[in-house]
Amino acid sequence: MLEILTGTYSCWAPPDGFAEIELDLGCGKGGFLLELAENYPDKLIIGADIMLGRLRKVKKKVDRRNLKNVRLLRVSAWPLIAYHLSDHSLHRIHILCPDPWPKARHRSKRLLTSEFLGRLAGKLTANGILHISTDDSEYFDFIEAAISPLACYSRDPSGIDDVKTIKTDFENDFEGKGIPVRHTVFRVLK
Repeated sequence: MLEILTGTYSCWAPPDGFAEIELDLGCGKGGFLLELAENYPDKLIIGADIMLGRLRKVKKKVDRRNLKNVRLLRVSAWPLIAYHLSDHSLHRIHILCPDPWPKARHRSKRLLTSEFLGRLAGKLTANGILHISTDDSEYFDFIEAAISPLACYSRDPSGIDDVKTIKTDFENDFEGKGIPVRHTVFRVLK
């Protein structure tokens, strides 16, 4: 994994001293991540994205706001979940407005398959929360169908009551155009 701006690969371990750890997977421009970190300084907020340019911009915002509870990782989602994060280490995972790959020929690139969602459960603590959103109705139905056979999850809309007012940059853009963003929330049963 390439930790943001270091130019070196390393194994990553979360630092001690934080009450909980949350992952913003595909953090994009960082709007959600920054507000989450400001509201909860006792939580470690990990922002992961593959796009270095975006992460550099988020890093500047983190530094300007002097946020000590943010770590940014440049890494693809599959390797992050498969190799880099410890099992049962995350209290909440946010995957907000991921690319829906709407064209039929691109659907194999979708991240939120049953296999990936199942692997996410292993990274969450007992009673950990998985929070997903999308503006794409067809992708929302696809996600719901992918997660429904996984017995390790139970629907729990209250799992994001404390962050309902925090929106991603994409969500703000979509809402400005009158496009609703749907959220689904699950708790891991362990």
